[in-house]
Amino acid sequence: MSKFPILYWPYKTNGNADYQLARKVINGATGEMPEVVSEDLNLSAIFEKNEDAIVYYPVFCESTGWWGELLGGDGIIVEKMIISPECQLMVIMAESRAKVRGNHHLLAAEIRPSSGFFKKMNSSIATVTDMLATDAGTILALFSGKNQNQFVNVIESTGNSYLGCIGRY
Repeated sequence: MSKFPILYWPYKTNGNADYQLARKVINGATGEMPEVVSEDLNLSAIFEKNEDAIVYYPVFCESTGWWGELLGGDGIIVEKMIISPECQLMVIMAESRAKVRGNHHLLAAEIRPSSGFFKKMNSSIATVTDMLATDAGTILALFSGKNQNQFVNVIESTGNSYLGCIGRY
């Protein structure tokens, strides 16, 4: 059965060790070499065309905001694959077909940085994996945590906004 692997790679490929390793890891996991997409990624169109597609999305150490396009979209992260110390691949499937099995939730929230928030939020609830400042003075943040309900309770009890879960690994 074909897995329809797709590697999103908007970077230079010639001589890129992470690119070569990503293709090798995907081939090992699926038994097929991935189709490579280098232009803008449209997950909705990919999953509309083939709901069994699996998209491998590279996230580098200095990547920020990569997760924004997953909010409210059709895709959900189902696994994380470490490629190198600088690169990991987020494995994305159509939400309708995904069988999420991990216990680390990727949770997005819009927060107003305040002492009350930081007093309630601690590493046993969730840790920040990415943050982006907004013009409105808030922060869009991606957290990793094991208990989604506990995270949502802390976010809402401190007057912040929960934006959603983009997957689990």
